[in-house]
Amino acid sequence: MSAHQANPWAEPKPTALLVLADGTVIEGFGLGAVGKAVGEVCFNTAMTGYEEILTDPSYAGQIITFTFPHIGNVGTNEEDIETVNMAASAGVRGAIIHAPITDPSNHRATRHLDQWLKARNIVGLSGVDTRALTTLIREKGMPNAVIAHAPDGVFDLPALKQEAAEWPGIDGMDLVPSVTAAQRYEWTETTWTLGNGYGQRSEAKYRVVAIDYGVKRNILRLLAAEGCDVTVVPATTTADEIMGLKPDGVFLSNGPGDPAETGKYAVPVIRDLLARNVPTFGICLGHQMMALAVGAKTQKMHQGHHGANHPVMDYTTNKVEIVSMNHGFAVDAQSLPANATETHRSLFDGSNCGISLTDRPAFSVQHHPEAAPGPQDSHYLFKRFVELMEKNKAA
Repeated sequence: MSAHQANPWAEPKPTALLVLADGTVIEGFGLGAVGKAVGEVCFNTAMTGYEEILTDPSYAGQIITFTFPHIGNVGTNEEDIETVNMAASAGVRGAIIHAPITDPSNHRATRHLDQWLKARNIVGLSGVDTRALTTLIREKGMPNAVIAHAPDGVFDLPALKQEAAEWPGIDGMDLVPSVTAAQRYEWTETTWTLGNGYGQRSEAKYRVVAIDYGVKRNILRLLAAEGCDVTVVPATTTADEIMGLKPDGVFLSNGPGDPAETGKYAVPVIRDLLARNVPTFGICLGHQMMALAVGAKTQKMHQGHHGANHPVMDYTTNKVEIVSMNHGFAVDAQSLPANATETHRSLFDGSNCGISLTDRPAFSVQHHPEAAPGPQDSHYLFKRFVELMEKNKAA
């Protein structure tokens, strides 16, 4: 007879822990993969789209705390995965949720989230006061931590505390090599519609080379949907190799890690492309790379921006957009050179969210205009990129 059977009023034994670098231990119940993982703990405020979030390569090295209490209730499917390489391990290190997962209730669901997490080798933790954890992150910043799941509830706590305390953190870490493409490939899939699924691009008017720092599928779909013949290349591809593909435009993708570290090999390439007047569009890490390429600086954020409900002012239209965000570093607006105009700004904290170059056909944004998940307020930016390529071809 177990202790719980002997005393039905006893608290169930924790089967998962979150051990912070300062020694704080948060107990809960395990789900997903068995084992442990170390990473930086952030919080995401999106109410939907947890599958897209958990497969976004930009989350490499991070443990995601979902602030919405009911995560997993609509199950998972094979259509909402955002990482391009289906066989690759997830970049995200772990997932923290509040309420136990109910059985899936959605006509598109093919698998329970718990089974899906196991298949993706993602360690999960439920039964946590995610509001309290979010408050801790807001007050103290994003902590390094170890998330551990052991069905028998047996943990080597001193070892977990030591691992959390000794992990160096994302600041100063280049994580792009773990998520970038291994080789060049073509992309033709377009956006999803109910009853039809994803489409295929027919004719193409523009040739775009996308540098993959951890690109999301929906970015590539929206480029293809705008009539772009998209070739995706690894993050270390040279400017000469890119120009050899005769692009009408170059896209700089999203991705994880410290932009200053990735910039050591990415920035010289981008500078070369800008010097050749190639129309260039960057998103998220790609935005930070472009800013570094023109001489600006990036900085680590206190709690980062992670969610699908962030208000951003677009000074090119004087409209406020609600956008999807996922970044722990930001461009220092005060460091922008004279040829870089600030086009977007966060209305949460005033941080920079976009630039446009006055002497080159190039612009970038910090947020995720492709959504997946999130609102589609910023889809027009893909059309703006196409217009930039059209104008450059006509010149």
